[in-house]
Amino acid sequence: MRKLTACALFAAALLPSGPILAQDSYKVALDGTFAPHAMPKLGGGIEGFNVDLANEIGKRLGAEMDIVATQFSGILPGLQAGTYDFVVAPTTITEERAGNLLFSEGYLNTDFQFVVKQDAPDITDMKDFGGKVIAVNKGSAYDSWARELADEIGWTVESYGTNTDAVQAVMSGRAFANVAGNTVSAWAASKNPAIKLSYLFETGKVWGMPFRQGDEALRDTVERVIECMKADGTMAELHQTWFDTAPAEGSAAVTPLAGFGQPDFEGFTDSDHEPGCA
Repeated sequence: MRKLTACALFAAALLPSGPILAQDSYKVALDGTFAPHAMPKLGGGIEGFNVDLANEIGKRLGAEMDIVATQFSGILPGLQAGTYDFVVAPTTITEERAGNLLFSEGYLNTDFQFVVKQDAPDITDMKDFGGKVIAVNKGSAYDSWARELADEIGWTVESYGTNTDAVQAVMSGRAFANVAGNTVSAWAASKNPAIKLSYLFETGKVWGMPFRQGDEALRDTVERVIECMKADGTMAELHQTWFDTAPAEGSAAVTPLAGFGQPDFEGFTDSDHEPGCA
């Protein structure tokens, strides 16, 4: 039986009604080089949207968050192996992943944005990337997506340990473009005058938090916190702070969903609980 601290009991009282299970601490993982979601900060440690999100979840559960920064390619296998309690790295919910993992509902929309060198020609059609080298973060959704389209588009995909390394490949001329999430690409372009935003591929996909299959109790507990953060405006505040823009009306960042998990994906559980805050 999980041990509840006094702080956790108090925090549980602030959450929507329903079974709340909280540990003294959670070991969670993210990619510490995936700016602005997580990145090194001056003086040591990491900062970013998902760092603040993880710490806010811990605060509301009355639990310490042991945040491990590592390469994304090892995060999901680490979750499956029991190394982490759950994952706070931005993780695109896909049918394949939902067949092996348990997801929370989405908390951010994610489209695929390309960045290219500042003097590169404008790209208005993905077919214009034919014959080019595309740099991606190894093990990410962008990696698998780009490789699935390699024959159709005619590009060559090169994987790097971090998205920062993939962006550097563009800046050094080893790759023509990097593709990543729109928030990450916008951040990279704003910090590096040598590159610019290029083609935007609208996916209709969202980022969620992965858990191990069979851990519905923990997934549901964390999702209640995520729903409350959407309802009380905390998610929108983090969005404004780290992406310098307000989330769109009706987007995943401001829309709590009924049930637990992401609708239309494996692992979704229909429920009559009222999404929001108590």
